[in-house]
Amino acid sequence: MTHTPQSDPPSVRRRAVLAAAATAAAVPALSGAASAQAAAVQDGDCPHALPGGGDLGPNVLVFGPATPDIQARVDEVFRQQESAQFGSGRYALLFKPGVYHGLNAQLGFYTSIAGLGLSPDDTTINGDVTVDAGWFGGNATQNFWRSAENLALVPVSGTNRWAVAQAAPFRRMHIRGGLNLTPSGYGWASGGYIADSRVEGEIGPYSQQQWYTRDSSIGSWLNGVWNMVFSGVEGAPAQSFPNPPYTTLDTTPVSREKPFLYVDGGDGDGDGEFRVFLPAKRTNARGVSWGNGTPRGNSLPLSRFYVAKPGVSAATLNQALAQGLNLLLTPGIYHLDQPIRVARANTVVLGLGYATLIPDNGVTALKVADVDGVRLAGFLVDAGPVNSSTLLEVGPPGARRDHSANPTTVQDVFVRIGGAGAGKATTSMVINNRHTIVDHTWVWRADHGEGVGWDTNRADYGVVVNGHDVLATGLFVEHFNKYDVQWYGQRGRTIFFQNEKAYDAPNQAAIQNGATKGFAAYKVGDNVTAHEGWGLGSYCYYNVDPTIVQHHGFAAPNVPGVKFHNLLVVSLGGKGQYEHVINDLGAPTSGTSTVPSTVVSYP
Repeated sequence: MTHTPQSDPPSVRRRAVLAAAATAAAVPALSGAASAQAAAVQDGDCPHALPGGGDLGPNVLVFGPATPDIQARVDEVFRQQESAQFGSGRYALLFKPGVYHGLNAQLGFYTSIAGLGLSPDDTTINGDVTVDAGWFGGNATQNFWRSAENLALVPVSGTNRWAVAQAAPFRRMHIRGGLNLTPSGYGWASGGYIADSRVEGEIGPYSQQQWYTRDSSIGSWLNGVWNMVFSGVEGAPAQSFPNPPYTTLDTTPVSREKPFLYVDGGDGDGDGEFRVFLPAKRTNARGVSWGNGTPRGNSLPLSRFYVAKPGVSAATLNQALAQGLNLLLTPGIYHLDQPIRVARANTVVLGLGYATLIPDNGVTALKVADVDGVRLAGFLVDAGPVNSSTLLEVGPPGARRDHSANPTTVQDVFVRIGGAGAGKATTSMVINNRHTIVDHTWVWRADHGEGVGWDTNRADYGVVVNGHDVLATGLFVEHFNKYDVQWYGQRGRTIFFQNEKAYDAPNQAAIQNGATKGFAAYKVGDNVTAHEGWGLGSYCYYNVDPTIVQHHGFAAPNVPGVKFHNLLVVSLGGKGQYEHVINDLGAPTSGTSTVPSTVVSYP
């Protein structure tokens, strides 16, 4: 997401203003980080059993209420990370339970902030956790790769600012006030994600083009631009798509919140034990999971995790998994010469601070077996320069086991092809296991940065779903050379989809799909008889050749069991055109007014 027309507060009118793409130069790492990585675990197979537990490394900063100079240390990380869009720095800022006063934690790229209590209310900041866009001239459309989790905030002004774009989850937060989702000056903003959070006041999206909020409680919601989707949200606006563009589901069919690190025992500055909490599955969920005392679920001690440091080999990670350990990936970059293989039921692979996996020599970064209850969360997969056939595989081809009682969850797992350098992958994410829940992902073929070009960062397919009964909640997939999403499994469901077609197609012939003009953003396989989606949008911005025509954004069989609710397509500033919304249904986009064409119900 780079070029982004949106509303013009205070009148909240739609307009088409295209933001210029920019890249950010990396800045030097914080002192100690480079030397720590150089001293990381040595490569190769280990002849002895690997230990569980251990320290979290220099890029995890742990604070207690009495820690000196918290603001200065947080500011130091922000100075490094504010504009380091494709830099190598990775940081997690963790706050032990207690009360903190007068703190403004500004978050830059690859920075996560989280409380270490079982409930967000265990860790209260009288202050703010802020994302703004001063680094990019007041344009928030590139505020990617940062997160806030498990904190209570009492904002200084009464309203906290969280002006983010893709891959910036806001989870398990309690805002005792309001939440502003746009940058200072109400500049460009392109959409994001909230889950399991309570915002007591008003949420103002203002210029945010789209947004998904799941299993939360809000005081009120101010406005909508193109596509605002809510499932299981107390206080959500009523269903009214397309005007206002609200898609509202009373509950979320199935959800299981992301695993999180917490401290068990000890006072705010004591030495309690680190544990990882594993929230329980909920069906027909509504509201937060933590509102009535201790949340449902179970926990594991850190001794059950191999605490990985950057520089460790894939062989060592696989040995840890073979020993029965889970993986905790501390912040940094991990090069892999073979896939990480998750073969044991209920394995947890949890990243901190946007830990990043880079597959070398065309391998797949991570593969999951056809087993119950795997939890993948909180990491980035960055394609390498040698083409990988796939980057992430959840289940082997032909997986058939029923995992309805204990599904695999893929949460805040992001995929990038190009941007930080040339990368290639034929297919980014493949979901073969039945009943998998993909809860918030951004799968992105880069449209700016280094190593970007129609064939330079070639990636034909974004997400391919072969497994039956898969649920996607918060699916962001952008810029692939062919299909962005292909769904072949039966009984699939998607709640919220955000897409842009690849900007850089050189001409009409480059995207010709047989007799069809262009590849759909979201295609349901011809043999699928049951599928459902709510609140799905696709946008085009063919700036290299604005005469390109895209026949439709969505393609699906015309059968009674395949249903869509509240679809839209948008031509950004008239650069390219959609002839239809889904199949041959829906009016064309035209002109430069950037007004969506919508279909409320299909078929």
